[in-house]
Amino acid sequence: MFDRAEIEVKAGDGGDGKVSFRHEKFVPFGGPDGGDGGGGGDVIVRADRGVTSLKFFRQKRRFKAASGGNGGGKKKHGRKGEDVVLGVPVGTVVSYKLQIAGDSLIADLEKPGQEVVVAKGGRGGLGNARFATSTNQAPQIAEKGEAGEEHSILLELKLIADVGLIGYPNVGKSTLLAAVSAAKPKIASYPFTTREPVLGVVEVGQRSFVLAEIPGLIDDAHLGRGLGHDFLRHIARTKVLIHLVDGSSASPAEDMAKVNTELSLFDSALASKPQLLAVNKIDLAPVRERLDEIKKSLADVGTKTFLVSAASGEGLPGLMEAALKVLRSTTAGRAGAKTPRKVFHPKPRVSKKARLP
Repeated sequence: MFDRAEIEVKAGDGGDGKVSFRHEKFVPFGGPDGGDGGGGGDVIVRADRGVTSLKFFRQKRRFKAASGGNGGGKKKHGRKGEDVVLGVPVGTVVSYKLQIAGDSLIADLEKPGQEVVVAKGGRGGLGNARFATSTNQAPQIAEKGEAGEEHSILLELKLIADVGLIGYPNVGKSTLLAAVSAAKPKIASYPFTTREPVLGVVEVGQRSFVLAEIPGLIDDAHLGRGLGHDFLRHIARTKVLIHLVDGSSASPAEDMAKVNTELSLFDSALASKPQLLAVNKIDLAPVRERLDEIKKSLADVGTKTFLVSAASGEGLPGLMEAALKVLRSTTAGRAGAKTPRKVFHPKPRVSKKARLP
């Protein structure tokens, strides 16, 4: 899965200021006319709807913006370095990789066109014309350009979907997604058929929502076992979860409890998301015979239970209607909440003057 990448970025250095004096015929006492250096180019990360994965950043990991041009005589300003713009999928979280511990969030690019500067270009140095005063009319100094910022950046794609379909491997998530939408996920009888999230649009009457099949997980997924974090990471943005359990399992209630435990251990906020429980494979005779037993075992789970068959379509319309209802209720509740503004803390620049030959 190409949904996480680490890259190195280097902004362009600022150009040097120029030490220069006017040397023109019939212009006595020509003063300083050294120009400023141009600023270095920035490295910018931008959310692009046309980009669907971070695969490109597995092939190329280092990016450098152009440096600014040096100042010239006659107060000519050096050119500004060209920026480097990196296109990433919508839903990418951009963070600085810290050497001590943890990561430092830069931005969460949730909408197409959103962008953030991850490495700021160095400021161009001032030419000697800037240092002329009444007492120093022929300054022999200019500034060197500042170095551009250099960082290790983490790019992490978190799926943007309304409803997430979760559960153990092989419980029928791919079959259900294919039955309620036009998505065509890979369907097979072995675990981990789905290696990455699959999206489908579900239409319920005049409304619709995006349903994402999240790859199955196993015990200790929060520690990275199986698909591990590749599974759990994508649940973060979903507003509602449909928890699918296998009706032919020895204990569907225990399966659900284990999956929710993995969610809690990875991020306590995940397990608190609204959930609908769906018991699949009720079209099988052995499952139908023990429906009463299954209902009794799931009576205390704290969420409404739906009996469905992804293969035959039985019970799916009611499940999708309920998912839409919970989704609308959840979205309405969040609409009034204020979204915290992202605050960026620029590093102070240290200007160093240097005497140029």
